Amino acid sequence: MRVRLGVLGLALLTGLTAPPAASAAEAAPSPTVEERRLDRAVPQEILRRSGFDTVAPRLARALDAARSYGDARRAVTREGSRLWQRAVDRAQGRGPSGGDLSRDDDRPLYWARLGMTREVRTWEPEFGLTDRQRAALLDELERTSRGQTAIGYPHGKGLKRILLTGFDPFTLDRDIRISNPSGATALALDGTVIETADGPARIETAVFPVRWRDFTEGTVERALRPHLKKVDLFTTVSQGRVGRFDIERTNGAWRGGFGDNDNIGRTETIPVTDPASQPQWTTTTLPYRAIVAADTGRFPVYDNTSVTEIPAGGTEPVVRPDGPTPGSTARQGGGGDYLSNEIAYRATLLRDRLGLHDVLPGGHVHTPVLQFGAGNTTEVTDPEFVRNRLDIIAQVRTILRVASEES
Repeated sequence: MRVRLGVLGLALLTGLTAPPAASAAEAAPSPTVEERRLDRAVPQEILRRSGFDTVAPRLARALDAARSYGDARRAVTREGSRLWQRAVDRAQGRGPSGGDLSRDDDRPLYWARLGMTREVRTWEPEFGLTDRQRAALLDELERTSRGQTAIGYPHGKGLKRILLTGFDPFTLDRDIRISNPSGATALALDGTVIETADGPARIETAVFPVRWRDFTEGTVERALRPHLKKVDLFTTVSQGRVGRFDIERTNGAWRGGFGDNDNIGRTETIPVTDPASQPQWTTTTLPYRAIVAADTGRFPVYDNTSVTEIPAGGTEPVVRPDGPTPGSTARQGGGGDYLSNEIAYRATLLRDRLGLHDVLPGGHVHTPVLQFGAGNTTEVTDPEFVRNRLDIIAQVRTILRVASEES
């Protein structure tokens, strides 16, 4: 998710208790910018060719049958969890494919989820629904359908634990057909085990939205905090530059303003809890030297040390190829100033605030841009597109093996 380096691509907090029952129906909000893209031809084709066109209608029927907020909450939890598991199963070759779209495709999950959130957002039950209740339902749907509530590792010794995150597709007004290889990787690797020189390692994954608001409201910390003290390695993953992987050495505390999937931009210091102790920079603890040196696959892998800073005492941004200088103010991390940099910053800051900097390997991996075949400007898929995505997934898996063995 780099946006100022000539790159295409990367990379609702509520309580657990039910809100009070509505005393009267409140007007349902309109679909979001992101949800309104669903009506275009490409999303509908993707849903139809994967069999995921049945997902939103199923939730709509469940909501219509609900007679209380509790009924609706249970339906949303069930259907959101079912969507995540169905997407993982499809990516990993279990069950029917549902159509001719390749199983490695992450887009059916994305567009089906938006169909579900639109159903919840526009639902007007007879028993009434407060704004707070609707927000809680949407929050539950987002978390369950992204795998964030399904992260779990077997008990026992001798098994390493790896946590990986991916992202939704983005820049969809530029090309509505876009797929995000980081999200596809999350689906392909969730719950899988890789064999390393030190024994087996179990991978658990989750996917995050490309929306500033969700990050401001703490979605990253909420999802990762329960697990970081229990895992042996983590990496956030997003789409980055054309033709290469990057291990991002440094992450910056700055949002650069590029529009998200709701076409909203934010230009500001990344908002976190306890801002008085917020650093301008965080760093990777992944074994980047070993990863870069290893033969992990088709694409070259780089140790990216470049940042953009305002030097101490200065007023204008300066590019630093070898990382930030003391006392500088962040304007871009190695991963830019979009949400891929932000998830890397938040995850590594959380690592450090939990006292894990010196014991937990973690950081950010940028994948190559997922490209269509030459000349394909209209079709939703093609053989080269599928090959590129499969190669990226396989290389991330090898990078994880190398990182696990070197940690």
